[in-house]
Amino acid sequence: MLPLLAVLVVAFAALFIDAAAPATHDCVGLKGVNPRCRSKEAAYQREYFYIGGRYVPSPVFGGNLVVDQLYVEKLIPSKGVYQPYPLVFFHGGGSAGSIWLQTPDNRKGFASYFIDLGYAVYLVDQTSVGRATQNDLPGYPLRIGSTDQIAERGFSAPEIVNDYPQSQLHTQWPGTGRIGDPIFDAFVAQFIPLTSNLTRQELSMRASGCKLLSLIGRSYLISHSIGALHPILLSNDCPALVAGNINLEPTTIPFQSYLGNATSSAGRTPNRPWGLTNTRITYDPPAASSSELRTVDNETDTPALRSCIYQAEPARRLPEIAKVKYVALTGEASPHITYDQCVVNYLRQAGVKAEWIKLGEIGIRGNGHFGFLEENNGEIAKVVARWIKRADKE
Repeated sequence: MLPLLAVLVVAFAALFIDAAAPATHDCVGLKGVNPRCRSKEAAYQREYFYIGGRYVPSPVFGGNLVVDQLYVEKLIPSKGVYQPYPLVFFHGGGSAGSIWLQTPDNRKGFASYFIDLGYAVYLVDQTSVGRATQNDLPGYPLRIGSTDQIAERGFSAPEIVNDYPQSQLHTQWPGTGRIGDPIFDAFVAQFIPLTSNLTRQELSMRASGCKLLSLIGRSYLISHSIGALHPILLSNDCPALVAGNINLEPTTIPFQSYLGNATSSAGRTPNRPWGLTNTRITYDPPAASSSELRTVDNETDTPALRSCIYQAEPARRLPEIAKVKYVALTGEASPHITYDQCVVNYLRQAGVKAEWIKLGEIGIRGNGHFGFLEENNGEIAKVVARWIKRADKE
């Protein structure tokens, strides 16, 4: 009887476990936190570090505070590294480095894709954000990261508002892309405050970013949205340590920013007086101040194609940034398809051999601003991987 009883107990336990295990749809979005939901992430070994920073006196408690440090996660494939250069990922505004780990519907994220290819992957939380929030509270004032309306209109469901004609091509967001959908709710829940003092953030990212590269060696930098500011700065400051600069929809437009995700010209505000940055970058002939950069707005502004500000000719060059290979990737249904030409053409005018890959033109259709989280994110990752392989050989 004992063997039979043991068999019955095992069988009953198996039934109980199967009944308790969530069905596939129960692991979508925030429900993926259940311990019985399987992770889609690659197998890796993880360490974390705080890079750079400096001591400053504490005005309240006495002693010293560390400020301007960069948070870095090091992810090493469990099967070992067999690619020549590491990849460093820079998140966009209102998010943190964790956004590269998985998608809001719990599919494999960009980090895992490249870990599976044998790359050492580094995820940063930029100074003032996430695990790199700063004790220098006056120096790093915060603003909100995003709202559900901004996210719907500019990221997950631009086709509903139809601010620009290309929005009607958007098909790749998982779920409805609207409040109440579990995937959208998981996406919006990750937005966190970011600093409004971009000058201070740029200065700290320049110092801590180059410090990181000096420790890990020559690397490819992969960025999204406003996170593309920092690879530009590192390409200027330590170009020998940057193997290539890969930008998934780089930050808005030279000399200006859009407010939220507005696509009308009324939604612009002056920003980045050095063209692509708020802090000084190297021009040739040199510019003693940003006011010496002569500009011109020479394009008609329409919802389908935004106008841009460029340098007046003869344009100053960007000799340090030009030493680094550069590519921008843009989804055919993103607001960025209406204005990413501004960044690419600005770089080209300044002597940078900037490449622009329009995903729709190579058969990758329907992507918005967060293409690396959308249903066909694996196809986009393959484009990035092929570009890196080609750059390795050049």
